[in-house]
Parts: sequence; structure tokens; C-alpha cells
Amino acid sequence: MDRMSRKSDEPQDLPEYAERVLEVAELIPPGRVMTYGDVAEWLGEGGPRQVGRAMALYGGAVPWWRVVRADGTLLPGHELRALEHYRAESTPLKEASRAAEGHLPRLDMKRARWDGAGADDGAHT
Repeated sequence: MDRMSRKSDEPQDLPEYAERVLEVAELIPPGRVMTYGDVAEWLGEGGPRQVGRAMALYGGAVPWWRVVRADGTLLPGHELRALEHYRAESTPLKEASRAAEGHLPRLDMKRARWDGAGADDGAHT
């Protein structure tokens, strides 16, 4: 899983912020997504870049495909793996136009975005 691996045998190496990011990723229901900025807002600290960094370094053991870019484009280098997950989970997609690079769909952010409703972890601020 290259850069998205999480070393499960070294939990002491997982920074507290990254652990919190991964906990939010695990809350996102199948078929729904949150943006990097949504996760940062949920946590009440950091920003999209910090969330993206945590996901890139440690996100391989959680549903990483559910934490996405705000514009709905698929994660570069992981598009096909993510697309498999989105299709399996019936995540709303917008089919690509013929002019789109690689003809890959985007996430339909209006329909797929999750606001945390129903999550009962107490972390939301």
C-alpha cells in the first residue's frame, strides 16, 4: 500500500493528531465521503493539508477512499483502487466527459458528502 500504509505493529509511532484523523475516517459510512477540510473542521484543529498528510502516511488501515478532495477528483495514483471501493459502496459519482483526462468519474460531492450526522463519538465540535 506504499505511502498510504499504517504500521499496525508500531502504534506508539502514530501521532495523536493522525490517530484522531483516522478515527474520523472510520466513522464515515460506506457510500459517503468527507473532504480533508471537513475532517479538520470536525476535529476543530489543523487544516486540509494536515489531514491529507496524516492520511497519506497512516491511512492505509482505514477506509482512506472516504476522505477526499473538495472538488471530487479521485486521489492521484490511487484512482482505480478508489473507484472499485466507490462502486462497491454505491458512492454517488459523476461520469466523466470525453474531454476529462483519463475519462475517470468524479465524486458527486452534493450527494456523497457526509456531515457527520448520526455519529455519536463526542469528538465533533
